[in-house]
Amino acid sequence: MIIRHLALRQGRRALTSQPIRRWTRFFASQVDTVEASLQTTLGEIRKVEAFVNSRSDHPVSPVDADPSSTPDNDASPEENLSNLGSEITPHYQPHTLLTNPPSPSDITLELLLASGAHLGHNTSLWNPGNAKYIHGIRDGVHILSLETTAAHLRRACKIVTEVARRGGLILFVGTRAGQDRCVVKAAELAGGCHLFDRWTPGSITNGQQILGNCRMKVVDELDREIPDFEEQLLDRSVLKPDLVVCLNPLENYVLLHECGLNNIPTIGIIDTNADPTWVTYPIPANDDSLRCVQVIAGVLGRAGEAGNKMRLEAASQGEVTYQPAQGLKMPAEKKDGEGQASSGSAPVSELGFLQTLM
Repeated sequence: MIIRHLALRQGRRALTSQPIRRWTRFFASQVDTVEASLQTTLGEIRKVEAFVNSRSDHPVSPVDADPSSTPDNDASPEENLSNLGSEITPHYQPHTLLTNPPSPSDITLELLLASGAHLGHNTSLWNPGNAKYIHGIRDGVHILSLETTAAHLRRACKIVTEVARRGGLILFVGTRAGQDRCVVKAAELAGGCHLFDRWTPGSITNGQQILGNCRMKVVDELDREIPDFEEQLLDRSVLKPDLVVCLNPLENYVLLHECGLNNIPTIGIIDTNADPTWVTYPIPANDDSLRCVQVIAGVLGRAGEAGNKMRLEAASQGEVTYQPAQGLKMPAEKKDGEGQASSGSAPVSELGFLQTLM
């Protein structure tokens, strides 16, 4: 009881010593301070709006405008907030490497760096033959020189373009997991053949026994098939590729060895742990990066596409850029319903060979 009465007595004294108008004046001063700061902030915002309106063609609406007068007042919150924030342009879209591969003119150091082409293997796994391709060491990993990679890749593109321009058969090989789609796409662009499964040993050195049942066809200079040559193709030996592009040489050493025995030029991606003497035209790059393999395969496919386009343009003007097939005889002429002789093939000097792998 004594403590409660003491608190009441001291409370009355506090109230009598601090009048209510003092507290009112205190809160009023606080409100004035907040209002002054808001006015200052609003003034700065208006200055920024005036500066932006003077520099841009689209004026910015004032801050204190009535929201009910704007035409977007009835729009949904998603529409009102759709224009907020910054626009970020995507730099890497994985599907574009397959749907729209880069061309040889798009080869840049930035593209190779983004694809991880410069990353090699651990220094303990390196092959001394790759010393001229290595730029340095980073955290125990060899770093390939991207300038050397770009130069060798451009050289390989010129080779693929020239082989395709002369009507050669190009074989794209990639047997690692995930390489099948880029291998097929490159073969489609270059008009060649593809292999994404295990290489059958002896397909080149003993091709007549392994690929003897594959169908061959005769085409003219515009890649149109000419019939009535099936009987003459039965006794001919199987075709061999004029150029082999191998995306993983370590797993296809037998293929590269057979190409060497038959003097078939080869192009391969050589990492720091591979022997560059296995292929004719090495491309020092990271063969473990799927993005790097897709970039290289797409560029080589585009190079083959450019070569085929040059060959067809020359053929449309009457110029044959490849050596025609030898040992073919024109099929017997057939008479049509009117008794006139007609031949279903072009002159032998304009015939070429294509092989369809079954």
